[in-house]
Order: sequence, then structure tokens, then C-alpha cells
Amino acid sequence: MKFSDFQLLKSLQSTLKEKSFTTPTEIQEMAIPAMLNRRSLVGIAETGSGKTLSYVLPILHLLKTMENDGNKVTEDGTPRALVLVPSRELGEQVSKVFKTFTHDTRMRVRSVLGGTALAVAKENIRGGLEVLVATPGRLEQLIQRRQVDLDDLQILVIDEADVMVDAGFIEVAEKILSACPETMQLALFSATISAEVQKLLSEIFEGVEIFRTKRSERVAVGLKTQNQTVQNGKRWPILKKLLEEKRAGSTLIFTNTREQCDELAQLLVKNKVEHVIYRGEMDKVERRQNLKAFRDGEIKVLLSTDLASRGLDVEHVDRVINYNMPAHVENYLHRVGRTARAGRSGLAINFVTERDAEIVKKIKSL
Repeated sequence: MKFSDFQLLKSLQSTLKEKSFTTPTEIQEMAIPAMLNRRSLVGIAETGSGKTLSYVLPILHLLKTMENDGNKVTEDGTPRALVLVPSRELGEQVSKVFKTFTHDTRMRVRSVLGGTALAVAKENIRGGLEVLVATPGRLEQLIQRRQVDLDDLQILVIDEADVMVDAGFIEVAEKILSACPETMQLALFSATISAEVQKLLSEIFEGVEIFRTKRSERVAVGLKTQNQTVQNGKRWPILKKLLEEKRAGSTLIFTNTREQCDELAQLLVKNKVEHVIYRGEMDKVERRQNLKAFRDGEIKVLLSTDLASRGLDVEHVDRVINYNMPAHVENYLHRVGRTARAGRSGLAINFVTERDAEIVKKIKSL
């Protein structure tokens, strides 16, 4: 199947061709026709499989078709499509994908995201809009202030659902849903089905179609894995040697806690390894600047906790190092999913101690 086989508007087909998108991924092949037919669905697919485009294209097609049929948005702050995301960083990425396809389609995409001032969010939704990308808490605030009206909502998408539920999302989701029309189309996308996601499915998405890729909850095809045995807790000598290797791409290093992250950062500074940090409990402006420097390729090493393991899409990451192994396979899948994305190759290097035997055994069975 090709993207040209989908019954998409010419403006979208033109952008797909311009961006050299020719063959849809497995989840795109399953989800796009279903969404174009206005069916509600759940899409479970591995990280890096193209879930965002699975809903971006149908949303823009359906809303532009409504406009072409003479049914334009006339009221301020009344989106017709809402995409809920767990973090500001993912929200910015999703908005960027939408805007790639709005040059010809002329749909207005706005965002209201946590981590920005409320005044900025209010300004972002001033005037008419078709698509709203939002974090749940910020959206709830704006609904309470009557600055966002969801009465005309046609499509609601919950992206990275497995991350969303970690933040106690279900209660907020139910409040947001109560402000939406019962007839709207629903879509949920997730890399894994945890117990929390299963609860979300049973409470909000009961009875909808579930599409699941063959490789969901598995590592990407292009990922190569190396296990480095750590003796007597001596991780740094192994990492130092790895970082001395010349590489074309960038490296993402994961620790389990903020304390481990800061301790490793001190070693990197001491050994004059240029890097940036991306973790919780740090200045948000600094964190954003660090991510930008890494994303732009100015800095080749990003040191993080699991904060960077979900939703972060940086094309030039070709190596993930688990300096400290996570306790759960789900976290591991998200971490290594930051590389070998969209058909590219990548390398995962795991620093393994005796205590990691159980998770290593589980990983080998993936």
C-alpha cells in the first residue's frame, strides 16, 4: 500500500509527495482508513512507528472537508479536533507535525501546554482554530475559565496514553469528556497496554476497535543491542571508553534517578565531556534550552532520567545507553525506542549488573 491509495485531499497528498512520504507504516495502514471512515479506535504500536501521522492526516482531511462543504469554524476558542498529550515537549512535536501539512490545507493548529504561562496559553487560543493540542491540566483550566468550548468537537485523540495515565489522567479525562459531544470520534494511541491503560480502555474506550501492530511491545527491527557487564559497580570506565568513540549521530544516556543523573553529570564535567541534562526538578527554561541544543545537534550527548524516554523524537539519536537499567520492561522499551525510529538503525547499550539478571532475561524474550 502507498499513501496515494488513501482517499486524502489533494493538498495533503501534495505535501506527502513533497516530503517523500510514500509507504505508510503498519499502524498508519491500519488506523488512517478507519479514522477517515469516522470510526473510533485504539492503536497500539511500538515507539517510532509513526503513530502521530496516523491521526494527523485523517484529522486534517476530515476538518478541511467540512470547511470545503461550507461548514467553517465561526466561534473563537471552539476546536473541532483535540489532541491530548502528556507533556509540553510532545505537544510541541505534535504541533510541528500538524503544521508540516497545513501550508496547503490551511487549518489553524494551536497549542495550550503545561510549562508555559497561562497568559501565553490564553493568547494561543485567541481567535478561531480547528485543531487544539493540549496537556490535560492546562486544558482543564481553560475550560473552567470558559476560554475553550468543546461543544463543536468532532475528534478527540489521546496520544502516548501509557504516559498520560502515569500522571493520574483518568479523572481529568472524564472531566474533559463531560464537556465534549457524545457523538464525537475517539482515538487513543499507545506503545504499551499497562494495567492503567487497560483501565482507561474499559472506562472510556469500551467497545471501540483495537488495532495492534505485530511488533507492539517489542524493540524496533533496526535496533542492535549490546550488554556491558559492570563489575563492582564500576560503570564510569565503560562509559568513558564508549564516549571516546567517534560517532556521526548523538547519544542519549539514561539513569534511574535524579541523584544518579547529577552524579554522572559531575563525572562528565570533570572529564570535559560536552553534554546537556534533561530531567525533572530543574529550571524549565534551562531544560527546554538543553533539549533544543541537543535537538539542533549543537550538543551530541543528552543525559536524562525516564523523563526523556517517552515521546521524545530526535532523528539523529543513533545510540541509547542505559547507564542504570530500569526495573520494568515497559520503561526499557520506551528508552530504547528513542533510537531506530521510522526504519532507521540504532544501538542500545545496557550496563548490566547481577541485580539486572531478571530484566535482561525478559528483554531477551522480546
